[in-house]
Amino acid sequence: MSEPGGAERSPPAARVTLAGLPRRLAAIVYDSLLLLGVLVGATALALGLAVAVLGSEPVRLYNPLAGNPFFQTYLLLVCFFFYGGFWTHGGQTLGMRAWRLRLQRRDGQGISWWQALLRFLIGGLWLTPVVYLPWALGVSVGLSLAAGVGVLLVLLLLRLPDRASETELVVLPKKA
Repeated sequence: MSEPGGAERSPPAARVTLAGLPRRLAAIVYDSLLLLGVLVGATALALGLAVAVLGSEPVRLYNPLAGNPFFQTYLLLVCFFFYGGFWTHGGQTLGMRAWRLRLQRRDGQGISWWQALLRFLIGGLWLTPVVYLPWALGVSVGLSLAAGVGVLLVLLLLRLPDRASETELVVLPKKA
């Protein structure tokens, strides 16, 4: 159908509903619990490898994973591939599926790994005060966590991960 002036109007089926803050937070909590389980498994794998290479006694006396930048990078990559894999293959993590959310490009297509990386990095900015406030200013863990949650809320309210990655988080219709 044409509007006055020759502009085309999109069909009603093409309209999408962007996900609101409560639904986004619910999916984040759900996915965080799943990610915690994945990280426990990844840590067990790394610890098993350390025991196989070094032996159990050295690992028991001195944990080679504690403070190890390679181990921290490994866990960061596990987190990225957890989210990025779901986002680039179907646009839904399990938490997003439970809350009927889908991540897509603005044209409705699936996202690329580059967009997933941008989204992951911008979305992870909330961890900055959690990690660095206790270290840099000696702030308590509770206060730094509260600051991190505040940053997370600002990121979500302003939709900064969506804007930076040129994506959108949409609510899927209920199935009949």
